[in-house]
Amino acid sequence: MPEVVTEWQRFEELSADRLYELLRFRQGIFVVEQGSPYPDLDGLDQDAWHLLLRVKGELAGYLRLMPAALQVRIGRVAVAAPLRGRGFGHRLIDKALLFSREHCPDLPVVLTAQAHLVALYRSFGFEPTGEPFDDFGVSHVEMTMQRNV
Repeated sequence: MPEVVTEWQRFEELSADRLYELLRFRQGIFVVEQGSPYPDLDGLDQDAWHLLLRVKGELAGYLRLMPAALQVRIGRVAVAAPLRGRGFGHRLIDKALLFSREHCPDLPVVLTAQAHLVALYRSFGFEPTGEPFDDFGVSHVEMTMQRNV
């Protein structure tokens, strides 16, 4: 198994090179691979915690966590295509849930899942809270975990 390293960073801690790297990574997956021309630069990155997962030093996975007054939102969960199916997505979600338990234990955790990943998020304790909806050409479902498990 190759060396896997994860690290949390606040926006202001990200160097210009690292910020460019993670934005390019997200764009490559969500815009190019999935063919969804959506506004990735949504103004939420500045207040988020960013989790970077590296395999052999290369960015292989990413998510952002956005604590707020009433909830904690997980977003932009992504794993590099050649590394999917190896548990890196699970590792990212596990780290996000651990972080939320430590820093915001009483808040529900929410996310907007791509419809084909609902079963994955259910395995962590998330449940759909609405009907599927189209988000720039990709079907999504809002999901909530009432208590961190």
